[in-house]
Amino acid sequence: MSEHLAPYDSPQHRDETAIAGMWLFLASEILLFGGLFLIFVVYSHTRAAGWALGVRHTSLTIGGINTALLLTSSMVYTLGVEAARNENARGTILAGLGAAGLGVTFLCLKGWEWHTELDEHLFPGPGFALGGLQAGGAQLFYSFYFLSTALHGLHMLVGIGLIAWVCLRVYRGRGASLRVLPVEVVGLYWSFVDLVWVLLFPVLYLIGRV
Repeated sequence: MSEHLAPYDSPQHRDETAIAGMWLFLASEILLFGGLFLIFVVYSHTRAAGWALGVRHTSLTIGGINTALLLTSSMVYTLGVEAARNENARGTILAGLGAAGLGVTFLCLKGWEWHTELDEHLFPGPGFALGGLQAGGAQLFYSFYFLSTALHGLHMLVGIGLIAWVCLRVYRGRGASLRVLPVEVVGLYWSFVDLVWVLLFPVLYLIGRV
């Protein structure tokens, strides 16, 4: 057995183990975000009016644009996976850079949105801008909002770093046989990050807005 295959029986065994490991990691991440969504389920019902008040103060425009950016980035990265399967190193790199660029744009817009909300004193705590009977529910919403978007943003930074690593790996190995597995594994992670945002978008921007 080749040293680089140890402790695996074959390249197929190695690849299947890597895919299974990523799915196991994503399962643990689902538990993390599942706890956040449980908070949403509880407080969006017990503090429905205050929660809806908070939702109405988020930027639907930025949220919608960011959703389109992430969906597009996943589609672009999928093209990169297909390019890798076809031994197209250039196509894989271009798709990866495109997906990462859209991810960076997402984070910049989210940073601008946070900046605006902080200027409007929407961070929970003393000086919170929304008063009245529903202020407590609105603060609960914004606690959830900042926590969930911060966690999602952290996962996006990791994903962008992984895509950059894949692009560098493919660039350095161009001319040799292209290993598809790293591209596919990172694609699973990036799709998960996309899915989390697709679930967060209606929770943070739509439900209770009307």
